[in-house]
Amino acid sequence: MSYLEALFLGIVQGLTEFLPISSTGHLTIIGKLMGLISAENPERWTSFIAVIQLGTLLAIIIYFWKDLWNIFITFLKENLLERKKYSEQDMNSKMGWFIILGSIPVAIIGLGFKDAIEGAFTKNLYVIATSLIVLGLILAFAERVGKFKREMKDITWKDSLLIGFAQSLALIPGSSRSGTTITAGIFVGLKRETAARFSFLLSVPAILGSGLLEFYSSLEYIQTDGLITLAIATIASAVSGYITIAFLLSYLKKHSTMVFVYYRVFIGIAIFILIGLNIISA
Repeated sequence: MSYLEALFLGIVQGLTEFLPISSTGHLTIIGKLMGLISAENPERWTSFIAVIQLGTLLAIIIYFWKDLWNIFITFLKENLLERKKYSEQDMNSKMGWFIILGSIPVAIIGLGFKDAIEGAFTKNLYVIATSLIVLGLILAFAERVGKFKREMKDITWKDSLLIGFAQSLALIPGSSRSGTTITAGIFVGLKRETAARFSFLLSVPAILGSGLLEFYSSLEYIQTDGLITLAIATIASAVSGYITIAFLLSYLKKHSTMVFVYYRVFIGIAIFILIGLNIISA
C-alpha cells in the first residue's frame, strides 16, 4: 500500500465512520477495487480497518472532550469517591452507566465471533450490499415512525441497552455503527441530533477496544513501512472524522436521514450490478 493510498483510505474512513453509510463497507469495496485485500489473509484488512478507526476515536475525543471529561469525573466521584444511589446521581454519572451498559453487547458478540468477523465472509460484497440496502430501509422505517421528542436527559438504561444491541449489528459489514445506533435511537423517540450524539459517545469503548486489540494482533506482520501507512491513514481519518462529526450534528438539527437511506440503497444496488458485470468480485 502506498502512502497516497493510505491517505485516501484514511479520509474515506473518517467520512464514512460517522455518516450512517458504513465505513467498513466502503473501505472493503474500495480495497477490492484497488486490489489491496488478500484472499489468503483477509484478517490483515480487518486489522487495518480496526486500527485506523483509532483515528476516528481521536476525533470523537477531541470533539466531545468536555462531555467525556464531565462524564468520567462525575461517574468516578458519585460511584467511587462519594457514592450515591443511582437514582440520586447526576446525569453525567448516569451517562457513564449508559455507555458501559450499551457497550456490553458488542463486546460479548465481538469477542465471541472474532474469527468469523475477521474472516472472508465479512469481506463478501453480497453481504455488504444486502446490509446496506436492508439497514437503509430499516432507517427509513424509523424515520416514518420516530417521535423525535426526547433529548439526552431523557435517555434511560433500557434505551442504552437497546441501542447497544443495535451497535452489535454493526459487526455485520455494510450495516454501519452510526447507522444502526442512530436508527435505534430514532426508534426509541430520540431527536435525530440526540441519537447521533449518543451514538458517538457510545462508540468510544467499542472503537478503542477493537482498535487496540487488532493493533496488538497485527504487530507480528506489520513492518516499518506498514506502520507508516497505518499512521498516515489514522491521522487522515482523525481529521476527516472531526469534520464529519461537526457536519452531521449540524445537519440533523434541520434535516432527516433520508438522504443517507437513498445513498445506501443506491450503493447496494450498484454493488450487485458491478458483481453481475464481473467488474468486481464478490
